[in-house]
Amino acid sequence: MVWKRNIAYIDLSKRKITKKIVPKSLRQQYLGGRGINAYHLYNHIAPQINPLGPDNALLIGTGLLTGIPALGAGRCDIAAKSPLTGAVGDSNIGGFFAPEMRLAGFDHLVITGVADNPVYLWIHDGEVEIVDATHYWGNDTFETQTQIRADHNDEEIKSLVIGVAGEKLVRYANIRTGMKNAAGRTGMGCVMGSKNLKAIATRGTMDIEFVYPEELLEYCSEMNNMITSSRWARAQSKWGTLIIYSNTNTTGLIRTRNFQKNLLEGGEDLEPENMDRYSFGMSGCYGCSVHCRHRYVLEEGPHAHFGEGPEYTSLGAFGTMVDCKKMDTVLAANHLVNKYGIDTLEVGGIIAWAMELWEKGILNEGMTDGLQLEWGNEEVLFELIRKISYREGFGDILADGFNPAIAKIGKGSEYYAMQIKGMSNLHSDERPTPSLALNIATATRGADHLRSRPAIDLYGLPEELLEEIYGGPVSSDYTSYKGKSREVWWQELLYAVTDSIGICKFQTVFCAVHAPKWDEFSKLIYLTSGMDLKKPQLMEIGERIATIERLFNIREGFSRKDDNLPERFFKEPTPLGFPIVRGKQIDRGKFQDMLEEYYSLHKWDNNGVPTTQTLQKLGLEKQRSQNT
Repeated sequence: MVWKRNIAYIDLSKRKITKKIVPKSLRQQYLGGRGINAYHLYNHIAPQINPLGPDNALLIGTGLLTGIPALGAGRCDIAAKSPLTGAVGDSNIGGFFAPEMRLAGFDHLVITGVADNPVYLWIHDGEVEIVDATHYWGNDTFETQTQIRADHNDEEIKSLVIGVAGEKLVRYANIRTGMKNAAGRTGMGCVMGSKNLKAIATRGTMDIEFVYPEELLEYCSEMNNMITSSRWARAQSKWGTLIIYSNTNTTGLIRTRNFQKNLLEGGEDLEPENMDRYSFGMSGCYGCSVHCRHRYVLEEGPHAHFGEGPEYTSLGAFGTMVDCKKMDTVLAANHLVNKYGIDTLEVGGIIAWAMELWEKGILNEGMTDGLQLEWGNEEVLFELIRKISYREGFGDILADGFNPAIAKIGKGSEYYAMQIKGMSNLHSDERPTPSLALNIATATRGADHLRSRPAIDLYGLPEELLEEIYGGPVSSDYTSYKGKSREVWWQELLYAVTDSIGICKFQTVFCAVHAPKWDEFSKLIYLTSGMDLKKPQLMEIGERIATIERLFNIREGFSRKDDNLPERFFKEPTPLGFPIVRGKQIDRGKFQDMLEEYYSLHKWDNNGVPTTQTLQKLGLEKQRSQNT
C-alpha cells in the first residue's frame, strides 16, 4: 500500500542506512516525488551550506503514481541545493529507473555525507547496500550501466549514473539512466560526484500495491486513449519533440547566435523529417503510449554511434544557439554530452555565450587555448564540450557556470550572458511572448521551461476556452500581457503536482489542450491510494510546493531582483520572423506589473515573500520561523 512505502536515509560518511515509512502527513501534503523532495530540501539542509560539502542532501523521490501503466508514469525527481545557482536544485528524469526502485521497496532516498572512496548504492528487494565503485570511476555513463549489469549478471538492473563531468565536479553535470534519459538541469550530477557516488543501481521483484487495481487498470487505458487521440501525441509519435522546431523557427521564436537573431536562416537540415536518414523506429519511457524518441544510427565519421533522441532542446543547444546547421552535428554533440554526463542546455548556452564574446573581441586565442570560437564551427563545439567535461584549460572556466565565468572574464561579458539566477536560458526567444518570459524569470531553479511554461498560449485559442482552463480572463494574443500571470501561476501549480505524482509533463496540459489535468489526477490518486483529493486540494498542494521552494530560495539570499530577465530582452528587439513577432522586446514596466500580479495570485507580498496568512493556510508556519 502507498501508506507503507519506505524512505531510506543514507549517510555515506558513516556508512549508515536507516529505513523508515514515509509519513502519512507528507503524502497528504506533498504526494511524493518533487513535493516530498521539496519538503526534505528545506528541512534537511541547513541554510548557506556548501552545495559540494557533506551537509548537502541528494534527494531521490519517485512519484505517487510511478508504476501505473499510463501517462509515462516512470518518472522520479532528484533534488539538492544546486552547485550551479545556490538555489533550488531539482531535476526530473524518465525512463525505467523509478518503477524499478519502487519494485525494490523504496520510494525515497535522502543521501548525505561523503564516501571515503568511489561507491555506488545497490537497492534490491527492501535492502540498501553501499558498494565499492573504484573500478567504475572514469567510465562514461553508458559503460557504467553496462558494467553494473554484467557484475550482477542481471540485464534488468536500472541505474542512475554520472560520467566524467560529474566526477570532475562540473557544476552543471547531470545524472543519466538508459540511453537517453537525463536529470539535466541544476547540476545534480555534480552533487553525486562531490559525494563520491558513481551510481545508484536497483532491481526489484516486490509488489507495488494499489487500492483499487482493477478500476485503476481500466482508467489507465482510458487515459492512454485520451492522450493518443490528440494531434500533439500523434505528431510526437512520428517526429519526437523535434516537431516543435518546425513551428518556432518558421515563426521566429528560437534563439539563434545567442539571441542576436530569433530565426535560423538556412536551417532546413534541422527540420524533423530529416531524422528519417538516421531513425529506425521510436521508443518511449515506462508507461508511455506515445513513444516520442527516435532510435537512430549515425553511421559515418569520428562520432559514429547508436543513440536515442535527440530532443528539441539539443536541436537548439547544438544547432540554433551556436549557428550549426547540420543534423549530423546535433547528433554527434548530443551523444558527447550524454556520454560525459553534462546538461545539454547549459553547455550549449555557455558555448554560445563564449562564441559571442569571441565575436565581440572580449575573448581571444590566448584565453581560449588557441581555439577560434567562430559561429557554426562544429569541431570547436565538440572540443569545448570535451574540455568543459574534463575541466581542461578554458573549459575549466566555463565548467563553473555563468556567474563564476563572468567574474573571471569581465570586460562587459555579463550583458551577453543569457541566464537567470545563474542558469542558462533555453533555446527559445521569449521577447515576443510575455507569458513565457515571466515563466523563465520566476522559475525557482533558474531560467526554465519545465516549471510553469504555458505552451498552449502560442496556439491562439478562443478566449472562452482559455478562461475555462485558467479560471480567469486571458488574451488569446501571445504577444499580449493580459492574463499571462494567471497562465504562469496555474501551470506552475499543475507542474508541481505532475512532478509529484510521477507522470510525464507532455501528457498533461503542456502542449495538448485536452490532456489530463486536475480531475484526472484526482481520480488516479484515489484509485491508487484512496486519498480523495479534488481540484482545490490538489491546487493547494501545488501552491504548498511552490511556496516551500520559494522559501528555500529566500533563505539562500534570492529575492524579487532575481525574478528578472537578461537586459537584452528589454533593449534589443527581435530582428526576424513573422510580422507578429518581429521588432518585439519585453516592456519593462508591463513586465513588473505582470510579476506583481503573479505574486498576488500566489498570495505573496509585492517582494515575492509569502505572507503569514498564506503560510498558515498552507501549514508552513514552521518554515517561516526558520527564515526569520
